[in-house]
Amino acid sequence: MPRRALALLAIACLLPAWALAATDAPPATAACASPAQRVDEQGFVKLGGIEQWVTVKGERCGNPIVLFVHGGPGNPLSPYGDAMFGAWARDFTLVHWDQRGSGMTFGRNPTADDVPLTVAQLVSDGNELAAYLAKRFGQKKVIVWGSSWGSVLGLHMVHAHPELFHAYLGTSQIVDEVENGVQSYAHLLKRVQDAQDQEALAVLQAVGAPPWTDPRSFGKVRRVIRRYEAQRTIPAPKAWWQPPALYATPKAQADYEAGEDYSFLQFVGLKGDGMASTINLRKLGTEFRLPMFFVQGEEDLLTTPDVTQPFVAGLKAPVKELVLLPQVGHDPNQPMLDAQYRLLRERILPLIH
Repeated sequence: MPRRALALLAIACLLPAWALAATDAPPATAACASPAQRVDEQGFVKLGGIEQWVTVKGERCGNPIVLFVHGGPGNPLSPYGDAMFGAWARDFTLVHWDQRGSGMTFGRNPTADDVPLTVAQLVSDGNELAAYLAKRFGQKKVIVWGSSWGSVLGLHMVHAHPELFHAYLGTSQIVDEVENGVQSYAHLLKRVQDAQDQEALAVLQAVGAPPWTDPRSFGKVRRVIRRYEAQRTIPAPKAWWQPPALYATPKAQADYEAGEDYSFLQFVGLKGDGMASTINLRKLGTEFRLPMFFVQGEEDLLTTPDVTQPFVAGLKAPVKELVLLPQVGHDPNQPMLDAQYRLLRERILPLIH
């Protein structure tokens, strides 16, 4: 199919200097004239029938591709990718993707709350993007990086089509929404009781143990988790969370927030019946036909180590490793990113070469 003209962005002030073409299929030829060519592209790619926002940056076109599968859902990393991962562009071609229902993709395709978001559709979108990237940049496969919600989506992606991927790198790995929720609440409750924190205890007692049927319960508990994780973890640099001009316009900010609201509601559901209620990665089985790497914060109170460790121990893969990190919780900080980068350079790159 011939490539279509580049899709214009919603408003003129968001037009990038370089952009990917919106296309119904991967382009027939790779975009790299030379492996040494620098890559800096951003724009909309047609995936699953809609135009979705993708950015690609790297110092060398011939470097392996890392596809970031963000968390939330509804929390794209594209506004923060340069600040957080920019140094990785020396060794890898870095791809950020605003998933269906998120960020710039949501702004391009506004969706009503009653239109469902499904794991199956997002997995299909992600694998279509992986195939597109490999073809466009002359690669055989890509590396997939998934964190939190992205670890659910990423694991489904590699299980469905392992031939598209060199390796999987998961962080703050969700395993089973029921088990993760029960253990998270129990660990948090003990910390709160030990601290004799009556305000936080009142919150936890009011919502009760999961599963929850009130969509507000998750957010209430998440705020307590963040406060308690902060007591034992190294904070992330504030500079990470300052979006560049492209993502700081009123429209871009409004689209980000609207997508976050939509995706969160789809995740938890109005009565606890959203995508989260379907998550049980053990149903995928234990066999994965590619190298599997995991980074886990010891202070993670949302996806706790006592759920992650036995899950990883039970997996069968050509190569497998779990790295436990002190002073790291669920959300990213510098030690977490350093551990991810070490795994990419020291463990995954040699497997590719």
